Formats: sequence, structure tokens, C-alpha cells
Amino acid sequence: MARGWESKSVEEQQAQTEAPKPQDRKIEKAAEAEKARRRKELELQREHILSQRTSSPHRRTALETALADIEEKLAELGWAIHL
Repeated sequence: MARGWESKSVEEQQAQTEAPKPQDRKIEKAAEAEKARRRKELELQREHILSQRTSSPHRRTALETALADIEEKLAELGWAIHL
């Protein structure tokens, strides 16, 4: 049995409300891009710290603290150490 015009209209309305809106997709993409940019920035900072060499115990402690902070922030973004 064929459905009437009204039931099709309701289905269309439900489908439209369930489908992500273009504006929502733009916001999600922008958030993903920002997260990726932040992650790359932190990875570069981490590489820079790891490349530094020092004989000063005070400087070494500061670098270790900075490295731990960066790795904590990266972990919050879902990053894992890649060996």
C-alpha cells in the first residue's frame, strides 16, 4: 500500500534534522584543523627540546620539565610516542 504525502513529508523532515548541517561540518572541520595544527606545533617543540644538549644540570632539569609538559599536552590530544 502506498504511503500518503503527509508521511513522506514527515520522513523528509526527520531525515533533514538527523543529517549534519553544512555549518556544523564547517565547525567540525575547523576544530579538527585547529587540533591538528596544535598537535604539530607541540611535536615540533618536543623535537626541538630533544635536540638540545647541555651539561648544565639546571638547564637539563628545565628541559625535562618542559618535555614532560609538552608530552602531557600531546597525550590530551590523543598523541602517542612513535618509535
